[in-house]
Amino acid sequence: MGKHEESFRIQTSILNGIEKKILVWLAQRQPRWVTSDILTFIGTIGAVVIAAGFILAGSDIRFLWLSSLGFVINWYGDSLDGTLARVRNRQRPLYGYYLDHTVDAINETIMFIGAGLSGLVHFELAIMILVVYLMLTINVSVNAHLKKEFKLTYAKLGPTEFRIIMIIVNTVLIYVTPIRKFTVTIGGAEDSGIILSALDIVAVFILVILSLMYLVTVIKDARGYALIDPMPKDDDVR
Repeated sequence: MGKHEESFRIQTSILNGIEKKILVWLAQRQPRWVTSDILTFIGTIGAVVIAAGFILAGSDIRFLWLSSLGFVINWYGDSLDGTLARVRNRQRPLYGYYLDHTVDAINETIMFIGAGLSGLVHFELAIMILVVYLMLTINVSVNAHLKKEFKLTYAKLGPTEFRIIMIIVNTVLIYVTPIRKFTVTIGGAEDSGIILSALDIVAVFILVILSLMYLVTVIKDARGYALIDPMPKDDDVR
């Protein structure tokens, strides 16, 4: 097999600068027995904790603290595994790329299903967000293969910013009872319409934003590829 050409990482999120410094600092202080694979596994544990916190919050809203802890654990493992490999000069481009993106898809599925099973947000909404998120992930992977560009952020927001946003949302739902109990009924009376909670409304907002990001990205990428790979002229076909 020929030498693998790594994709150029495009990371322009709001917290990118300070996050890089923190991750390098943490990587330099990891015990020798801690490996990138272990950190990847820790990220998955974080996803399970997030899901468990959401599900348990259906009976006691204070379990959202467990979900918020899961976001921190997930960040620690998911963000630090690649940094540790780079700091120790132990990069494995093929294995690392495959494992990272495969596990990311598993983690995202666990988290969104957990949110959907919580009763705090409609299951259908959680799954729709998951589908659009995975579509964005697929688009990133396609571009990494075709253009050697690995885009990690959209509109200055990356995975870390989304984790922080969810921790803030969890905290608000725990402490601000009127928001937690706020509902909107669509399509008729409460017994016949669709009742949306505050978290449902947040989910709809996230779904719309992610969908717009996906559409704009696909249209932009398609136009770019059309210029790179133009339609052959009639004379060229003959």
